[in-house]
Amino acid sequence: MKQETRKEEIISTAAKLFKEKGYSAVTMRDLASAMGMKAASLYNHINSKQQILKEIIISLAEDFTDGLKNIQKSDLTNIQKLQEVVKLHVRITSQNTFGMASLNNDWMHLEEKLDYYLDLRANYEEEFRNIIQKGIENDEIINDNVEVILFSILSTLRSLYLWIPKKEDLNPEELSQQLSKVLINGINKKIN
Repeated sequence: MKQETRKEEIISTAAKLFKEKGYSAVTMRDLASAMGMKAASLYNHINSKQQILKEIIISLAEDFTDGLKNIQKSDLTNIQKLQEVVKLHVRITSQNTFGMASLNNDWMHLEEKLDYYLDLRANYEEEFRNIIQKGIENDEIINDNVEVILFSILSTLRSLYLWIPKKEDLNPEELSQQLSKVLINGINKKIN
């Protein structure tokens, strides 16, 4: 496992502070204090609080986008693709719960990258919607309101960052299977 760079350490610490206090309430002085360094020293590694937020949110959004693209390219059934999407969310969230808090709660504070983020998010939701729609067309998923299905699954997956840290004995693979059973099998016509 590679050692975390000082910049990565600063970003990780900032993500934790953003989750605890909210992006707007955290100052560079707070971050420096949490890092045990002087505020001026932070600027040797990072330009601004905005840069930190951008790096947290954009890197996570791009991870989700890349993951979904790979799932979409696969030869899996639509139900299997949805199961892979659940695994993607569990994996990324369990590896970065603090960053996920920023992704969900602080994205509106992005400045020059806000439009880029909103495009990533809209495209992600559209690709997710397409999997559900194709599942309905292929008679894998119940013919019901696509938006309700999308909202039900995605809102649960987006809130995992609140729940995962409370589970000390979390096994991401088991959690993915259990979430798939609850979220996806309930819409799978082929389940008895």
